[in-house]
Amino acid sequence: MAAVPEPDEPAKRKPFKLLGILDVENIPCARDSILYGSLGSVVAGFGHFLLTSRIRRSCDVGVGGFILVTLGCWFHCRYNYAKQKIQQRIARQGMKNKLLYEGTHLDPERKQNNR
Repeated sequence: MAAVPEPDEPAKRKPFKLLGILDVENIPCARDSILYGSLGSVVAGFGHFLLTSRIRRSCDVGVGGFILVTLGCWFHCRYNYAKQKIQQRIARQGMKNKLLYEGTHLDPERKQNNR
């Protein structure tokens, strides 16, 4: 029989790893990159097959399309992810500084109002 988890206990699932190394659930951008890459591979391979009717070459184009689209989506997504993390850190520091300096002589809003 399967063990039923307790209601107060979170369910522990085994993470899905692609090829045993890429944890698709926990790595940001991995899932989208793989999905877009597979779609790009189908489109590139099928499109090349419709144009040339060469099966082996179309498979090669499909694999190349998968690699190019996956890496393109990966780098684009990771760049935006890193940029968003930096913006969040700056906003967090700004909120922390506002709480820290509010009402003191170091408050920038107080200096602007006193001019």
